[in-house]
Amino acid sequence: MSNNQKKTPCDTCGQNPQGRLKRLGVEIEKSDYVIALAGNPNTGKSTVFNSLTGLKQHTGNWPGKTVGRAEGGYIFDGSKYKMIDLPGTYSLMSTSEDEEIARNFILFGKPDVTIIVVDAGRLERNLNLALQILEITDKAVLCVNLIDEAKRHNIEIDTRTLSKELGIPVVATSALRGIGIADLLKTVDEVAKGEIKCTPHRIKNVPKKIETEVKKIQDKIENLYPNLPNSRWIAFRLLDGDRDIIKAIENGEFINDK
Repeated sequence: MSNNQKKTPCDTCGQNPQGRLKRLGVEIEKSDYVIALAGNPNTGKSTVFNSLTGLKQHTGNWPGKTVGRAEGGYIFDGSKYKMIDLPGTYSLMSTSEDEEIARNFILFGKPDVTIIVVDAGRLERNLNLALQILEITDKAVLCVNLIDEAKRHNIEIDTRTLSKELGIPVVATSALRGIGIADLLKTVDEVAKGEIKCTPHRIKNVPKKIETEVKKIQDKIENLYPNLPNSRWIAFRLLDGDRDIIKAIENGEFINDK
């Protein structure tokens, strides 16, 4: 937005008098797009969820799990979005039930966009999870939340450079105050519809011997499951002896659609 352009209430507080956003609460049947909301604990992820869906959640447990599940929905520019609030985690290595749920939904559920919420004041720590997610999915948006608190501690985030380094859009927000929510909605919409192309950061400079083995495993996976979002990442996990991924292969879980 240029300096001469007048801000609307939507730009400053996340409200939308023009009708581009309609919060649906739990009315989320027959959605056009599925959005996953991921992030470390204490990053304001639930506040982002509530800002988009209208402070309402459909709560329950994940199938066969004791971990709580929250869903909500909204309409933006005529498209209906279903949002799944994933458990807050620090990793996707599947060492806990929360991590397993978050990882499996991003991988098997194939969300149209994954919003990764990070704390602007603890960016370096939070980016560990973000980089793991970018190894799995091609369509993501980084939501740098709590930007107002970071500024109070003289922390400035260069979102343009961060976006270039990660290969995905980066939006600065303060969900509690509604700051940046309009930009987040628009960016998610454009990624979901393919108007923004993501080129996410991936592991590079892998030793040749390991890369050769990964390629062999990757080719076999793609022959069995041609619609997987990232067979290379799965090949790395199999090579590492990831028991959950091995079990998923044996049980045919990769066939599941969202």
